[in-house]
Amino acid sequence: MRRMRLALLAAVLAIALSMTGCSTNQSGTTDTNTDTTEQSTAVEEKTEDAEEADAEDEASEESEKIAESEDETESEADGTDTEEAENDAQETENDETATTGELNALRSAQSYLSFMAFSYDGLVEQLEYEQYSHEEAVYAADNCGADWNEQALASAQSYLDYMAFSYDGLIEQLEYEKFTTEQATYGVDNCGADWNEQAVKAAESYLDVMAFSRDGLIEQLEFDGFTHEQAVHGAEQNGY
Repeated sequence: MRRMRLALLAAVLAIALSMTGCSTNQSGTTDTNTDTTEQSTAVEEKTEDAEEADAEDEASEESEKIAESEDETESEADGTDTEEAENDAQETENDETATTGELNALRSAQSYLSFMAFSYDGLVEQLEYEQYSHEEAVYAADNCGADWNEQALASAQSYLDYMAFSYDGLIEQLEYEKFTTEQATYGVDNCGADWNEQAVKAAESYLDVMAFSRDGLIEQLEFDGFTHEQAVHGAEQNGY
């Protein structure tokens, strides 16, 4: 009996020790889980802080870019305002020093330029034809604000609206209108003409009023400044 009680006692002690170990393990596991959760929370908080810092940096950079853009716009506006103010001051000074004849000549010049293209010398000549003095006409041409290259271009396009020209022929016509060679070349280079098509139109125009042989028509077109290839194209497109 005594041995059995000792055995039972030993068994009870073993069970008690086993339960204590389990409790300890569970407590350790709980502590470990708590530590892991706290570490995960700390990492998430750091990540959120880093994202917020990045967002703030991006917003700051964007604000700086907007500020720089606004500064540039203001600077450009200031430059434009300054230029306009200088032009206005110059015009005021001109108005104060100009004679009545010069101011009237200037108004006439601006009126002409509103519906027709002129070269510098052509405009002076036109104003003199209107009986302004040479000095008044020159004053008007100097102060009318015309871009003579653009005037040459407008004149070239106007000629092409009602008559066919070769490249060289149109330059020659603009020079006859007293544009400089440089101005005339600018006008012809930028007028957008197809010189083959101009040769076709010129050949057709000649054939409308007069009979030509093939070679005679080609020769006439070459005389007008078309290249041999352009002249041949013009003749062929008109039946030769």
